[in-house]
Amino acid sequence: MYAQIVESTGKAVKTLNEMEGEERVFQERINAGGKIEPKDWMPDGYRKTMVRQISQHAHSEIVGQLPEGNWITRAPTLERKAILLAKVQDEAGHGLYLYCAAETLGISRDQMFDQLHSGKAKYSSIFNYPTLTWADIGAVGWLVDQAAIMNQVPLQRSSYGPYARAMVRICKEESFHQRQGFDIMMKMCEGTAAQKRMAQDALNRFWAPSLMMFGPPDADSVHSAQSMAWKIKMNSNDELRQKFVDAVVPQAEFLGLTIPDENLAWNDKKGGYDFTDPDWQEFMAVIHGNGPCNRERLAARVKAWDDGAWVRDGLNTHAAKKRKAAKPVAG
Repeated sequence: MYAQIVESTGKAVKTLNEMEGEERVFQERINAGGKIEPKDWMPDGYRKTMVRQISQHAHSEIVGQLPEGNWITRAPTLERKAILLAKVQDEAGHGLYLYCAAETLGISRDQMFDQLHSGKAKYSSIFNYPTLTWADIGAVGWLVDQAAIMNQVPLQRSSYGPYARAMVRICKEESFHQRQGFDIMMKMCEGTAAQKRMAQDALNRFWAPSLMMFGPPDADSVHSAQSMAWKIKMNSNDELRQKFVDAVVPQAEFLGLTIPDENLAWNDKKGGYDFTDPDWQEFMAVIHGNGPCNRERLAARVKAWDDGAWVRDGLNTHAAKKRKAAKPVAG
């Protein structure tokens, strides 16, 4: 998930019988499938959890432009350049929708950026891995965007209205991104032996980080229960990770690629594949700023913010002048 580490209240989940007043009305509305809107009453824990989740998702979309953006000029054909450029533009748009949704909860855009640049706010661990070859762009589209879709389609039913509505358009565009990535991988696998080896190498390196996108195992995901009770999350981390593996394995077989997991095997009893968990120590290291590209990614975002200061200052000055001009003069 693009929001992999989201803390909620840290308290045990209350039953409906333990609630009263506005809290009970709030939970009954969620249980009935209703949406919570910005002006509705909500518990402080719900508001804080939604701010963290939506802002982390937004940050992930913006930072997610970086590993692909540097391949726009190096894409192998003009058509590939145009497609990749459109994809990167889509990611910027996704970030915009999500920042707008988060702002409805009372946090400003500047506050969210400050949290990102200071390292307080997180973003998806997957974007701290480098894209070394053109095949990596295919792997990102095929694996990363497919994992994103599996996370985000259920979020269209999220209990917070602005977030759920933003996810409708985002999911449609992510589906295009996934098909674009799979098409790159298919062309690589149909090409020369060297190109197919490049595709296999990309799969080898992005497989485990893609599994990490769903967050830590359910047993270690202490805040999931409250998020699911509030219908902020619709599925557990392990459920989505299993769904992802079961979908990707046949796709890899179609491409003629091998999933880099010696323990991968079909399990008739559960109707899905058994597979090896990724290295969760590596996951936590990356989440906490010690991945291959953490410092590079954060430095790029801070530089973009600093370089754009003159634009923000100009817009603010212009807006202030318009407000002053519109103010009626006392007679």
